[in-house]
Order: sequence, then structure tokens, then C-alpha cells
Amino acid sequence: MLFLMDLIFSFICLLLLLICVLVGVAFLTLLERKVLGYIQIRKGPNKVGFMGIPQPFSDAIKLFSKEQTFPLLSNYIMYYYSPIMSLFLSLILWMSMPYLIGLFSFNLSMLFFLCCTSMGVYTVMIAGWSSNSSYSLLGGMRAVAQTISYEVSLALIFMSFMMLIGSFSLMDLFKFQKFIWLFFLSIPLALIWFVSSLAETNRTPFDFAEGESELVSGFNVEYSSGGFALIFLSEYSSILFMSMLFCLIFLGGDLISLLFFLKMVFLSFMFLWVRGTLPRYRYDKLMYLAWKSFLPISLNYLFLYLGLKFLYFSLLI
Repeated sequence: MLFLMDLIFSFICLLLLLICVLVGVAFLTLLERKVLGYIQIRKGPNKVGFMGIPQPFSDAIKLFSKEQTFPLLSNYIMYYYSPIMSLFLSLILWMSMPYLIGLFSFNLSMLFFLCCTSMGVYTVMIAGWSSNSSYSLLGGMRAVAQTISYEVSLALIFMSFMMLIGSFSLMDLFKFQKFIWLFFLSIPLALIWFVSSLAETNRTPFDFAEGESELVSGFNVEYSSGGFALIFLSEYSSILFMSMLFCLIFLGGDLISLLFFLKMVFLSFMFLWVRGTLPRYRYDKLMYLAWKSFLPISLNYLFLYLGLKFLYFSLLI
């Protein structure tokens, strides 16, 4: 009976968490449109309700009530289910966060994060391929190459901190930053992590998957109504998650304090600020950056932290 109550409590907490994430995503889209509006010296959405605040909800109602179309030659089942899987994977990532109520704070949460982000590549690839359009296929291939390249540096940075704290749990990162933030110990890694997060979530200046100038809208070119909305939701959910993870790894990670959520909002704002400021990168330069700049730096840091750990243990002995 007690086990059943525990299960029901976990399920309710999980449901509340997902609802809060989706509401957060809705208002992140509103914030983005407002920020871009002011960067381009114009008003953002301001017609719907007070200051345009109900705008995300009216957009959602419009998108989900439109007719669902699909190309005649598409692989229908894969085409239909890949946006759903994409949103599912970006929401299941939130399970790895160290909630202090002990919801799902399991000991291998870092590995869980790496597995889920690797799985996210397949949804983009299948969405691009199953549409049976050359534009979407090219967009999907670009996105896959880009995501896999930047996942390498993300994994190496993660491994550096695994070595440093000697654990796979994100909860331990929070404990180890009681006196000093890891940001001050590894500023280059923090910057690399932020840029890799931009590339991982297909955001400007790395939005080659949806290069309007040559690929119309990239891998999601054939999607409309609900399918497009789900892809959109999964992208913004990933942005929020990456901002939260940055705060957790580098900026103290104290989930109880209000300051943590202010830092998270600021980092999400940075994603939007970059979009309004920087032009799109060239694709070969993107790959050059991943393999010839970020990979050597993150590898060197990994060996540095490994050396520090060995030194610490040898001193103990």
C-alpha cells in the first residue's frame, strides 16, 4: 500500500513538472518574440490580451486546430510519430534533474542525459527522411552531422566533471559547489558548453537544419499544424533544459533558491540574444569549430582533471 502511494505521488509530481515545463516553453516563445522585436526596433506580439501575454496559447490553439497534412509519398507512420518522439525525449530529459523531494534523483543521471540526447538525433533524421522531400532530407542530414559532432565535446566536458566529483549523479554536482562554483575553475569549458548547447539545439548561429536561404525550412518543411507545434515545443524544451543544466553544472546548482531560476532565465535569454545578434555561420566552419577547436580543448581539460584526481589520491596514500 505504501509503495502504491509512493508511486501515485511520483506520478503526480511528474505530471506537475511536465505541465510547468510546457507552460515555461510557452512563455519562452513569447519572450523570444518580444526580445527579437526590441532588438529589431519594433514591437513584439502585443495585440492579444494585455501586452500580448495570451499569445502563446492562441498560437497553440491555432496550430492544433488546423488540418494535419502529409505528403502523398511520405512514409506516413514514421512521419507522423517522429515529432511525438522528439517531444517525448526532450521532456523525459527533465527526469534526470536532481529534485530534492527525491522524485527520480537516480545515481546515473549523467549517463541518462547522454543517452537521451543521442536518441534525439534519430527523431530529426527520421523526420527529414520520412517526409520524402530533398529539402527535408538535406536538413535532416545536416542536423544529424552537426548534433553528433557537438555531442562529442559535450560528453567530454561531462566526463571531466565525472572525474572531478567521482560520481555519475547530478545531485553530487550540486553538493560539490557549496563553496565555489565550477564556472570559476573552468571558464573555457563553460563557454564551450554554451556554444555546444546552441549547436545541439539547432539554434542561431548554427541553425543549418533550417537554413531558409537554401533549404526553405529544413527537416520540418513538410510539417504543418500539430506536427510542427510538437517539433517547436521539443526545441524550446531542450533550450530550457540546457539552460538549467548549465546552471546546475557551472553556476552552483542550488535548486531551492530563487537565484537559480533567475540564472536559468538569464541563460535562456542568452539563447535569444544570440539569435537576434549573430549571423548564421558557414557549415564548414561549424565542423571546423567542433573538431579542431572544441574537441582538443575539452580533451585537454579531461586529462587535466584526471591528473588532478590522480595527484589527490597519490597524496592521500
